Amino acid sequence: MHAQETRSILTIALMAAFADGLKDERERAAVKRVAEALGPDAGFDLPGAYRDVLLTRPDLREVASQLQTPEARQLAFEMAVAICDADGVQGPAEKDFLQKLAAVLDLDHGAAAAASDAAEAVAEAAYGRGHAAAAVGAGAPEGGATVAPATVSGTVTGRASMPDAEMDKLILDAAVTNAALELLPETLATMAIIPLQMRLVYRIGRSYGYVMDASHAKDFVATLGIGLTSQYIEQFGRKLLGGLLGGVGGGLGRAVGRQAASSGLTFATTYALGRVAQRYYAGGRTLDGETLKQTFTELLAEARALAPGYRAEIEQKAGTIDMRSLASLVRHS
Repeated sequence: MHAQETRSILTIALMAAFADGLKDERERAAVKRVAEALGPDAGFDLPGAYRDVLLTRPDLREVASQLQTPEARQLAFEMAVAICDADGVQGPAEKDFLQKLAAVLDLDHGAAAAASDAAEAVAEAAYGRGHAAAAVGAGAPEGGATVAPATVSGTVTGRASMPDAEMDKLILDAAVTNAALELLPETLATMAIIPLQMRLVYRIGRSYGYVMDASHAKDFVATLGIGLTSQYIEQFGRKLLGGLLGGVGGGLGRAVGRQAASSGLTFATTYALGRVAQRYYAGGRTLDGETLKQTFTELLAEARALAPGYRAEIEQKAGTIDMRSLASLVRHS
């Protein structure tokens, strides 16, 4: 895959991110940082592509025409589907974008449907239709984004229903699994990372007596400054540039090193997310938004230092993941 195809794929990813008229300034800023970070490393002007998508709205058919192989066209579509499913729901504008994209890519209807169904299955496993009902109650943190309220089940005592050792294992297992998914070459593997993170927050909140829903888990993550759409672009971008472009500017050795580094970052992000969620719900959801973000930043630094110690476990886990059962993996995590 040459640089022009990679540029086109990432441009399509950005177009998918903005398909629903993305207006959240934090999300836009996060996507811009990702674009700026990826651009120089790949040897082309991805920040320029970001500006084009945001300001000049490039022609979708023209962008798609740069993809010369069926594999590149399928990858572009799978990335777009995953980004549109970042919050577990495809809105009307996103559905319309994906239909147009499949048409201009001249994809086989079955292949396009399979990619969409796979993403929906993973998202459904994480959120579930029963988890999407609006919650009632109080307790949103102040400052920055607000966490959607969750109802209380029984009496909240600050103690989890699971023992400390089990909670530790839950968080560590999620971090190891997500880091292992980052090592796999399949696009669908990357689709499962964010749903697994959402599932982790969901389970931790439930363990402290809160009746969680999908919007609460999503808003909690957003409060920490983790944008779902931008995280998808970053994860796909790292995999695309690190794996598929292994021969550009450094060869295979550099690609493997980049992929290992991105796996470590995914481990750290998931681990820190679990720990800060544990503190938030154990403390009765009294931490405000700024304190949550500061705590997450501190825990992220600690988790990044821990990641190398789990590299062998992460690689071993990567060898055991059945790509045909990703939805089941999310559902039972």
